[in-house]
Amino acid sequence: MIRFPKCCYIWPSIPRVGYVAFKFVTTELRSSYKPGKPMISGNINVKARLILYHKGQILLLKQTKPNGGNYTLVGGNVELRESARQSVIRESFEEAGIVLKPEDLHLVHVLHKIKNQQQRIVMYFKAYHWDGELQARETHKFKEAEWFYLDNLPKNLTPTVRHVLYEYREGNFYSEILSK
Repeated sequence: MIRFPKCCYIWPSIPRVGYVAFKFVTTELRSSYKPGKPMISGNINVKARLILYHKGQILLLKQTKPNGGNYTLVGGNVELRESARQSVIRESFEEAGIVLKPEDLHLVHVLHKIKNQQQRIVMYFKAYHWDGELQARETHKFKEAEWFYLDNLPKNLTPTVRHVLYEYREGNFYSEILSK
């Protein structure tokens, strides 16, 4: 059994995502730790997203105009008592009709995003195998599901997704977006 230092227990809602993700995140936190001061104040939002490949292309969902009208990846919040993999499996079916198996999901990137006083940890899983009938199912949020080559992504791709896909293609497992 792996024993994590106390700082690792600040994210009880992301069990079983793997030692590597914890190692990167906790190393970052430990480097800024000062005894007697809380490491992080407030809540941390934990999300999981899918990078789904098919014939050299990745799947993107186009948001409806009220939701920004941009392209984004499938995924969402990791719910209480749900692992990150379980979240990706649930969100993939809810948003796009995709049926995934846990063994087909591989963690490929972790993003730590800080904006104003909000913090977000996003885990990105890659998959090549899936079943189901692909369609934008949450029509109040998404207009359509489309495939794109990585070297020909749409101009209105969300900046966060563009950042993550760049970092992932560069071979970086961890990245940060810090804004005020």
